[in-house]
Amino acid sequence: MSIKRRFEKWFYLDEEEEFQQEQPVRQQQQPVQEQQPRRAVARKPQVAETPQQPGTVVSLQSIQKSSKVILFEPRVYAEAQDISEHLKNKRAVVVNLQRIERDQGIRIVDFLSGTVYALGGDIQRIGTDIFLCVPENVEVAGTISDFFER
Repeated sequence: MSIKRRFEKWFYLDEEEEFQQEQPVRQQQQPVQEQQPRRAVARKPQVAETPQQPGTVVSLQSIQKSSKVILFEPRVYAEAQDISEHLKNKRAVVVNLQRIERDQGIRIVDFLSGTVYALGGDIQRIGTDIFLCVPENVEVAGTISDFFER
């Protein structure tokens, strides 16, 4: 098939020739009606259109809730439950354990590690006695080096 023939087929230019060949047969069947030759028209691909329903416009601000990072400095072990409530509500929490006794701080980190594990999140040490706890909807990129002054 020549390039010219392909071009004509692509843009449906060969329909006019086919129409002229079919026309004498139609004129014999219906001599009363006079038919005009069809023009070759480039066809557009048909796309199924979905009807737009009124009231379907949604603001992006209503879809995306504002994210919050909670800063927490617990003074007693009982505040670990408050921290875990923030994690359950899908908020990231930075926990500073510098103002609590070491043994209670270890217990808080253990409690938060269990909470974060149950929620599918992550806990990372970001400083001396400072931890970042995030739920599953928050991704933490990058790392903090392990060199700390003790």
